[in-house]
This record gives sequence, structure tokens and C-alpha cells, in this order.
Amino acid sequence: MDFPQTERTTLKRLPKRGVYDRELVYRILDEGFICHVGFAVDGQPFVIPTGYARIADQLYLHGSQVSRMLRTLAQGIDVCIAVTLVDGLVLARSAFHHSVNYRSVVIFGRAAMVEEREAKLAGLFAFSEHVIPGRWKDVRGPTEQELKATTVLSLPLLEVSAKVRTGPPIDDEEDYALNVWAGVLPLRMIAGEPINDPRLPESIEPPAYTLKYRREKI
Repeated sequence: MDFPQTERTTLKRLPKRGVYDRELVYRILDEGFICHVGFAVDGQPFVIPTGYARIADQLYLHGSQVSRMLRTLAQGIDVCIAVTLVDGLVLARSAFHHSVNYRSVVIFGRAAMVEEREAKLAGLFAFSEHVIPGRWKDVRGPTEQELKATTVLSLPLLEVSAKVRTGPPIDDEEDYALNVWAGVLPLRMIAGEPINDPRLPESIEPPAYTLKYRREKI
């Protein structure tokens, strides 16, 4: 089922790039793991990059209890969250028509504090599994003190839209005759070789999920 279009999620410029398909939106969110959180306090705007995770129709943010951003969002103020995946550089025959192939999601809403212990743990587990699946089972879980020092917020995914650009450059007709290379330079995130902690015993090998790590999910 598509997300309903609202005044805030309806694209004004290049509306043909707008996507409201829930499945596609969730696939974009599940491939990314860094978002930018926009909000205003006393007329002062802030945009803060942070990690996120999704569980069904909820987006989760987490961080220190003393985080100004999380304490502010927990008051139920309006927030705008953006996630962007860059898929390639679009090189046209003219400087004007250069572009970027990308998939992005914008979310509007209000966040709420996750208070119940098991729900909070579920949110933290989701963060870990979202960033690097399989890691949670290998490490020490949070202590009660660490859990108390961590804030988890949930934001219902209700007012959401995606914007997508794919394909080759679109040049002016007369420019197609120019003797200039044009096309797309694909970009993707690639994990390098794991680097051992200097204090790691030599007998401990990197786990498989670090050796085969990838983000592409589409």
C-alpha cells in the first residue's frame, strides 16, 4: 500500500521522481543507515546526522541520555528526517545537465520516547542488526546502567515520500553531436579489509559478517 500524499510530501519540483510505494521506501531505508534529522528550537534550525533502524512501520533513533537532539525530539516537536543513497554520477555533454543518480526518503512526524525495557532492547538490537547483521550475538549486551544511559526514540512512518533519479544524462538535442563522453559513473559502498584492534589476540579471526559485508539490498 502506498503512503498517502500530503502537502508536505508532495513533490513540487520534478514530481515524476516522487515515489510513494511503501515497499520501495522501506528498501531504501533498509539499505542506508545514516540519516539527517532536522528540527527547530526557538527559531534556530538544526540538522544532525545520526544512525537509525526500522522495525515494521517505526523508525528508531538512539543515543546518549544527555543528547540535546534526543531530549528535544522526545518533547514531541515536529521533525523532518532525510536518508539519501548515491548510486552514480551522471555526466552530460553540457555542464548544465550534469546530475546524480540517487534514491532518497523524507519523513515528517513526531517522535516518542521508548520507555519499556524490552521495547528499548528491541530497538537497540535493531540498530546493531541494521548496521552489521550478526554482531549482536557475538558481543556483551548492554548492562542496566548502560541501558538507563541510552535514549531510544520511535517515529511512526506515516508521512513519507521517496525521490529517485535513474538512467543516463538528458542533454539538449543539439548537444548530442558534441565530441564529449557522456554517461553514468556508478558509485557504491564497498567494505575494505577488517583492521584488527591493536589489543586483539592473534588467535581471534575476523567474523564472516565483516569479510562479506555489503549494503546493497536492491
